[in-house]
Amino acid sequence: MKLPRDLAAQELIRACKKLGYIETRQTGSHIRLTTQENGQHHITIPNHKPIKLGTLSAILTDIGSHFNLSKEDVAKALF
Repeated sequence: MKLPRDLAAQELIRACKKLGYIETRQTGSHIRLTTQENGQHHITIPNHKPIKLGTLSAILTDIGSHFNLSKEDVAKALF
């Protein structure tokens, strides 16, 4: 599955809420999301439009490693 090329940070945050993430804080242009599902896990998303492809890939890989899913499975669940 190809990753979206024009994904804004707010769209990614909305999608991550499907997996139980909630906004916990913001420092400058970075927003931190936390989930309690499957143990506590934090991710940081830069508040950019669009999010760079490498950054998006790293975020999805990090989420996948927490939930024991591949990056492609996370992308399918979110988008």
